Amino acid sequence: MKNLSFIVVAFAISSSVFAQTNQVITTVNGRSITKKQFEEYHLQNLKFVGQKKVTKASSLTDLINRELAIQKAKKSGVDKDPTVIARQEDILHHAQISKDLEGEFKKILVSDDELKKFYAENAEYRTAHILYRVPAEPTEQQVKDALSQSMAIYSELEKSPDKFSQMANKFSQTSNAAIGGDLGFQPMTRLAPEYFDAIKGQKIGYISKPIRTQMGYHIIKILGVKSYDQIDKNLHKKIIYDRKRDALIEEYYKGLAKGATIKTNLTLL
Repeated sequence: MKNLSFIVVAFAISSSVFAQTNQVITTVNGRSITKKQFEEYHLQNLKFVGQKKVTKASSLTDLINRELAIQKAKKSGVDKDPTVIARQEDILHHAQISKDLEGEFKKILVSDDELKKFYAENAEYRTAHILYRVPAEPTEQQVKDALSQSMAIYSELEKSPDKFSQMANKFSQTSNAAIGGDLGFQPMTRLAPEYFDAIKGQKIGYISKPIRTQMGYHIIKILGVKSYDQIDKNLHKKIIYDRKRDALIEEYYKGLAKGATIKTNLTLL
């Protein structure tokens, strides 16, 4: 009997809590916003520091304004706009990956030994470059001209490597040309793969032959290399973490593809 009384009391308490959280705090054109929805929204607002003070009143106003805008968007058909649909699909894409792989992401660890080994192979360089740009979709002639110009500069630098800064200032088609093309120290992830591959393992003073990236042709000079003790270890651990995470995502996509019917016309690429 005592157990039955306890169950009845517990049920009454849970029912009361449920009823309170589902109380309607406001309606907007007939659409209800519950106490629970409001409290969740207000809690999210409190987590971010902005220019205005966060209060329950301001959160409620934000929530009402949000609902008004959503209602208007649906009435005007904005939710059917291809751009909006594409953004919604992006959100769904990332949300599904997060849902399926969040547990695996939490298991990713990066040890100090891994970091040392990784950095020995992927040092952080300070470089300068001379860039001859090519458009995103260049003509054959534009590519040929950019390569010819950069090869002419490289030939001069082979004779006078100390003129690199001067020639970058004069010829490089970049915003940092005025400072000799100096990019400062950059980890590998902030450089185009072809750019990093051209300097990887090389010593200070090295000048590369012209190499092609999606931006154009670069002639690169190494100005400095950070030792392991000089680096931001958290930054480089994050790079390793991202690589491990990306490997998990790649395997996830392979799994999805196995259960899908995919037909591709490669002649259209």
